[in-house]
Amino acid sequence: MDTDVVLIASQNRPHKQNVAGVGISTTNYAEVTEMCRDWIAMRRSGNPGAMARYICVASVHGVVTARDDHQVARFLNEADIVTPDGMPLVWALRSFGIKGQRRVYGPDLMLRLCESAAKHGHRVFLYGGREDSLRDLRMRLRIRIPRLRIVGSYAPPFRPLTPSETDLVRKLILMSDADMVFVGISTPKQERWMHENREALPGIVMVGVGAAFDFHAGRVRQAPGWMQRNGLEWLFRLVMEPARLWRRYLLVTPRFLPLWAFQRFGIFWRTLRSHAHAIAGSI
Repeated sequence: MDTDVVLIASQNRPHKQNVAGVGISTTNYAEVTEMCRDWIAMRRSGNPGAMARYICVASVHGVVTARDDHQVARFLNEADIVTPDGMPLVWALRSFGIKGQRRVYGPDLMLRLCESAAKHGHRVFLYGGREDSLRDLRMRLRIRIPRLRIVGSYAPPFRPLTPSETDLVRKLILMSDADMVFVGISTPKQERWMHENREALPGIVMVGVGAAFDFHAGRVRQAPGWMQRNGLEWLFRLVMEPARLWRRYLLVTPRFLPLWAFQRFGIFWRTLRSHAHAIAGSI
């Protein structure tokens, strides 16, 4: 059907499928891990390329936010990989013909990439969280993955960085010789940060993992597996953090269902087609 616009990726990036104007990568943990290894090998060979690579883990909240903010849509659609982090995006991809698509969940992806980094001697930098939570995160990751090389970390203030702070962070990352930077400062801040630092951190792989820092630091509980598999993680997180998340889950994310339905059944095709052209131009 007309709305089933499959977006063909360029070399070294997975295919993307248009979901409500955002290109979601039809990928899996193994493929993302392999691509990161290849990108890091390219960097270490002395041919890092002009810009960093960056990976977003997309939720329904991110997709709906992108509908309202063209900058956020640009940050997502120019990413090398945008994984389906939430089950509704997985179901949407399946409804558009991507049979067998599975979730690529940010916290699990972070662990798999850390395990791969430990195996291959890659160097990891952590950007995000609070200083105390970063301390716990470093400790727990080292216990879980003893060979992991964490070469630096930085807890940014809860405000925009000043130009001098931005320069300091970039210098810290470059001086650490990090191969991969995990970014945990929530959507859409982390997508903006990665997009803005592509040229300043050539060849480095940046991965925005959202709440994974708090989960792996033991600061926030994760939803039980059965809730995650059935698309109910939002309910668990809302109950755990109502003051912070009520607006996201009660006012923003419910808007995804009609957007998905409109695209699936061919309504608002012209609007979606214009978004698809923007995505195609960025990949």
